[in-house]
Amino acid sequence: MARPLPSQREALAILAARRPRPPPRPPRAVGRALSPLVKALEERFGPSAGDLRSRWGEIVGEALASRTEPVKLVKARQGSATLELKVAGPVAALVQHQAPLILDRLNLYLGPGTVGRLRIVQGPVKPAAPVVRRGSARRIRPPLDAADERALAESLEAAPDGPLKGALLRLGREVLRGQAP
Repeated sequence: MARPLPSQREALAILAARRPRPPPRPPRAVGRALSPLVKALEERFGPSAGDLRSRWGEIVGEALASRTEPVKLVKARQGSATLELKVAGPVAALVQHQAPLILDRLNLYLGPGTVGRLRIVQGPVKPAAPVVRRGSARRIRPPLDAADERALAESLEAAPDGPLKGALLRLGREVLRGQAP
């Protein structure tokens, strides 16, 4: 025998009396779970070559960063670590000549006595990310006010439509923006 369906009021009363099961929580972020593990490993074994790769341009300078790449940092049982550098072709002689300076800069970044030796390996080097400096980006100038824009458009009304008129409009805007009020 079929049961009659509840009315709308009865259905609302039933739903109000029962608490639905809460939705499951989303899983924790992987980075949050791995962060303590990575910190413990870094304290135990020291920094990795990945840390150096991200700051390589700042450590050795743009000229060497574009021709070299840190591959791995091998920690010795006793004493200081050895950094394996991949070098593009004939730059190896230059890097070998500048090894004391590179070691000084590395130890300034990683801590005194961390790296004691460079191992130079020749091979193709991936292009390094450019070093971004403050103030190197172009300043964006504010747009023209409506009166200047209208005056510029009126002065070019006689010019035929096309790429020349568009170029003249852009040139006029830049000239008017460059003038100090």
